[in-house]
This record gives sequence, structure tokens and C-alpha cells, in this order.
Amino acid sequence: MNGGSSEIGRLRIAAVQHDIVWCDREANFAHLAPLIAGAVGCGAGLVLLSETFSTGFATDRDDLGEPHGGPSSRFLSEQAALHGVWVGGSCPEVGPDAPFDDRRPFNSFVLAGPRGEQHRYRKIHPFSFGGEDKHFRAGDGFVQVTVNGVRLTLFVCYDLRFADEFWQLAESTDVYLVPANWPEARRAHWMTLLQARAIENQAYVVGCNRVGTGGGLVYSGDSRIVDPLGELLATASYGESILLADVSAARVAEVRDRFRFLQDRR
Repeated sequence: MNGGSSEIGRLRIAAVQHDIVWCDREANFAHLAPLIAGAVGCGAGLVLLSETFSTGFATDRDDLGEPHGGPSSRFLSEQAALHGVWVGGSCPEVGPDAPFDDRRPFNSFVLAGPRGEQHRYRKIHPFSFGGEDKHFRAGDGFVQVTVNGVRLTLFVCYDLRFADEFWQLAESTDVYLVPANWPEARRAHWMTLLQARAIENQAYVVGCNRVGTGGGLVYSGDSRIVDPLGELLATASYGESILLADVSAARVAEVRDRFRFLQDRR
């Protein structure tokens, strides 16, 4: 298997900060494939793409929903199998349990594994300020996945503002993964909240945001990987970039043992 450490409890994660061709899946697949390959070439065992990596954050379209296991999730699985790593990002998926009278998709964070595994987190908080709630359904459950002994918790973009849900899962989390389409206009919020979630939960946070323009908005990226003490391990601003960092379950345990803050919560 290519990419990442073979040592249990350690994982090299890449956040691929990328541009998105608006509502053109095939163009985005073609663009992202070599970026994923580049991340794997740097030793990544898990590659994180942005929120709505294959379409852009289009909240005014009713025709972008894919079936469960549609082209975007197949792309993730194909890339995971090709490179022997884990690959994730979010895409609009109509759930197999969708009622006949509500075919709105979920904003579904699909994390695909090298042996055909697929884990799905459905974004709990649609971004009502941007109209996402009108065109996307809200998820209602958390998803946690263990990869090579590292415990991962999946969230998407706007979820970052809801600290209580991160708190609920802190004790069983080493790394929070947060793909996003967070606009430049509120970039300070994005960067601050990523560090805050890491500090208050004593866990790594990987925030992968897009760059470029789409839907009338500008995206500055500002992706970052933050360690359990809030230190920045990797950052980027404007422009496409591959951010890399090694994460360790032992480091999370060490920080929590040295600074026993979680046990003081009420």
C-alpha cells in the first residue's frame, strides 16, 4: 500500500487546497487526479479534498444531486484504490431513503478507503445564510472512522461554528476533518475557529478549503492543519497547494494527559 506511515497510531494527512470548475464534475475529476497523485507521492495516507469538490457550492440548483454511490463518490473510491490510500471530500448525494416528495441531496462527506470502504457523514448544519437549507437536506448523525489506529471525526464547513458538537466527540477523536467552501469575506472566522476547535478539544484539526471564484464569491483557501495545542503544522492562503502533516494518536493522548482540561468540563 502506498502513502502514509505503517506504524499504527500515525498517519500522514494531505489537505489539497484546490480550485473548482463550477458545476462541471468531469473537469474537476481531471484536475484533481494529478493533485491527489502528488499528495500520495509526498507520502500521504489520507488525502482530503474540499467541500463540494466536484461541483462547487451551488445552492441555487436543483439538478446537481447524485445517487448514493454516484460519480463523485466513485471518483473518490477509484482514486483510493489506485493509490492505496484514503481519499475524502463532500458532494451532493440524494440518499436511498429520500422521500418521493423531497429529493434534495445531502451535503455528504464521503471518505473512501483503498479496499472499497465508504463512510458517509451528512452535513448536519446546512448554511441557511447562503440558502443551502433550501436545496440540501440536513443530516442527523455523527460519523467517526479509525484509520491506522488514528480516530477521525468528520464534519463539513459551517459545522465548524457549532462547538458543542465537536465537544461531544472529543474523547473519541484524534483528528477532526473539515472540508469547506468558506468565502474570503469571513476568512478570519475560518482560521480562528479551526484553531479554537483544536485547542478546546486537544485534537488535530484539518481544514481544507477551496480557492478561486464560484457563484459570485471569492475563496482565499487558508487551509491549515492544527495540532492538539493549537500550533499550525501547515498553512496556505491563495493558490492551489498541498498541505502535509503527520498526526499521531499518541501525541493527542500525551497532550490530554499533561493538560487535563477535558475532564473538567461540566
